[in-house]
Amino acid sequence: MYIEVLKSKIHRVKVTQAELHYVGSITIDEDLLDAANMVENEKVTIVNVNNGERFETYTIRGERGSGMICLNGPAARKVAVGDIIIIFSYGFVDFAEARAHKPTLVFPDQHNRLT
Repeated sequence: MYIEVLKSKIHRVKVTQAELHYVGSITIDEDLLDAANMVENEKVTIVNVNNGERFETYTIRGERGSGMICLNGPAARKVAVGDIIIIFSYGFVDFAEARAHKPTLVFPDQHNRLT
């Protein structure tokens, strides 16, 4: 049996842009994607600390070192620039391995950069 567990988390990043008239997704600085062991087009859950919104979208790579966190398309209505969000991704592991599983946790600074 497989169960879904937390794979990765980018904790408390600041929204730098919101682009309503874009196809969709969340653009994330490539440094953060790499550090969190996330890949482009990966499904993620977003939690907005400021307003309590919780929603799903998928990732796209942003410019490396830019600190970019941009919600695109309809998801742009769930945030405001400056909001603090948490980004989660999940994966399936065998139940027997789940107890030993350790998610990748990333804690960027106030400028969305790795410390």
